[in-house]
Amino acid sequence: MTDQIRLLEGLTVLDFSQFLSGPSAALRLADMGARVIKVERPGQGDICRYLYVAKQKIAGESTIFHAINRNKEGVSIDLKSPKGLRNAKALIKQADVMIQNFRPGVIERLGLGYEEVKALNPNLIYASVSGYGIGNTHLEHKPGQDLLAQSISGLTWLNSSREQPPTPFGLAIADLSASYQLVQGVLALLVRRAKTGSGGCVDVSLLESLMDLQFEVFSNFLNGGQAKPRRCSNANAHALMAAPYGIYQTSDGYIALANTAVNKLGGVLGIEELCRMDDSRLWFTEKTFIFSRLQNLFVTEPSDHWLDLLSQSEVWCSPVLDWPELFANSAFKQLNFFQTVMQGDEQMHTTRCPIRINGEVSRSSKGSPTIGADNASIYQEFGLEE
Repeated sequence: MTDQIRLLEGLTVLDFSQFLSGPSAALRLADMGARVIKVERPGQGDICRYLYVAKQKIAGESTIFHAINRNKEGVSIDLKSPKGLRNAKALIKQADVMIQNFRPGVIERLGLGYEEVKALNPNLIYASVSGYGIGNTHLEHKPGQDLLAQSISGLTWLNSSREQPPTPFGLAIADLSASYQLVQGVLALLVRRAKTGSGGCVDVSLLESLMDLQFEVFSNFLNGGQAKPRRCSNANAHALMAAPYGIYQTSDGYIALANTAVNKLGGVLGIEELCRMDDSRLWFTEKTFIFSRLQNLFVTEPSDHWLDLLSQSEVWCSPVLDWPELFANSAFKQLNFFQTVMQGDEQMHTTRCPIRINGEVSRSSKGSPTIGADNASIYQEFGLEE
């Protein structure tokens, strides 16, 4: 089944990248209608093909690889051979966008750095992902890996509660953030190219993307005497938000409370001490007391009891769902967020593009390519050497 948004139809994207950040950016462009050709080395291909989650495989390879490389064509080229380099350059001359995330200096040594590529195709949009920023001599040789970037960025000190050690996100937040930034840069340069006819180069890094993700707390740090965020002792959800913002245990699960006046909440719940807190400054200075008082009450009844009571008084709240509960939720089902793609003779269930254009979503049943899957047609179409 294919019901794809065609906004970028007619554009050719060369995906020279591996792992998550670059391929995820290329995937989003593919979902918007661009033709994405994944360029891999013969034999081994993208190392992500062998990056298994819970030892799970589909069509003999990693589910991660298939999830972020679906809807692409595949060609194999040995960039270290003279013929392979000529073929790569022949492709680049005819492409609109090139994405790469080689280690710093590698792409230049191959002869495919931006200046060399710009001479081949001045109209090309050249998109690069690094771990820690172009020219960062202190970190450029450190592996550009998600957990390492999270740890350097300070992000891990925002998660969990005060007594807990630094806690990383349970997903590749650095890679994904960088991929979103890269797509924005590519699209901005495509708009400029449509107006001026000139291409350009966009660079993003895992570290800088995580720094941008923290712009809210960084701004407070920079303008507030550079005091470190102090996580709450319990129910912590945001180190800078006033009580009651957080997650609380009930007798059968958890609920979340967002921004709510503490004195109003005290009235709804019948907690006299909170009713008297009409000075909003106390919602910051007395967070530990407020959280403890609320937690002691919420644990006495099931989640539905509290959600019904709070919702009737227009208190911002929600259940905290695990994945089975989310998938069974009628509101989530209405989004129809999953799709099925084909990996050879096997089916793979995965997510769709989250963007709606004119109320429509983009879907495609086309899975990820095997290494060199489209060599015959691409070599012929682009005039590459066999």
